[in-house]
Amino acid sequence: MIPATFDYVRAGSVDEVIGLLGEHGDDAKLLAGGHSLLPLMKLRLAQPALLVDIGRLRELSYVTEEEDVIALGALTRHHDIATSPVTLSSVPLLAHVAGQIGDLQVRHRGTIGGSICHGDPASDLAAVLLALGATFVAQGPNGRREIDAQDFFVSFFEVALRSDELLVEIRVPRPLDARWGFEKLTKRAQDWAIVGAVAVRSRSGVGVGLINLGPVPLRSSAVEAAVVAGSNAAEAAAFAAEGTEPSADFNGSVAYRQHVARVLVRRALEKAGV
Repeated sequence: MIPATFDYVRAGSVDEVIGLLGEHGDDAKLLAGGHSLLPLMKLRLAQPALLVDIGRLRELSYVTEEEDVIALGALTRHHDIATSPVTLSSVPLLAHVAGQIGDLQVRHRGTIGGSICHGDPASDLAAVLLALGATFVAQGPNGRREIDAQDFFVSFFEVALRSDELLVEIRVPRPLDARWGFEKLTKRAQDWAIVGAVAVRSRSGVGVGLINLGPVPLRSSAVEAAVVAGSNAAEAAAFAAEGTEPSADFNGSVAYRQHVARVLVRRALEKAGV
């Protein structure tokens, strides 16, 4: 299908983007890699009056170390995260998952910020960032503010950014002495997960993220609490479906997805050393 008519602006700075968002509000949409927005526009599920291309804002593409935090610019490509010496040494889980997204073309074009702001409950990266306890930095006309990953995903394809704000950075605490596990069920290697799970265990505690088990990416506080209380992987994984609302479709029923969640969480926890 052909998208509805829209105006197009290639932004030259973050301030210009914020100004355009403030002027046009919900009628404007941001274009980064385009993998999430353009398919919706072709199906006319999204019909922005103005498309603001931010793909050339190179100041938002970086991976740096700041003491105990890894900072990633919102326009950092998946390939760059997967191959960065910083992520490979300090947050190998993030590098591993970024290196499995789509195919080479997708990884060289798609951005971490675009993936996160799309708010897809089937997003691998969103679940990983939840498990790692990441913080998202938004910039608007009144400056910057930080949003905890658990507060960022509001509802189905809706995030906590205001209409005049831009996601500029993702900040990930460096997990010291971390062990981790990442598991997902797909029909093909490059598909979205039918169900997925990620577990991280470090000196600071344990984090468990769930993929495609509700209207938003989820962090499993029930599993984390069970681990803290001394449960082994199998015992803690029994709580994996608690608080989830998976959809039923041709890939599986609600009961099937919740069963798979318990299996994958157990495997991820075992790899994380629980």
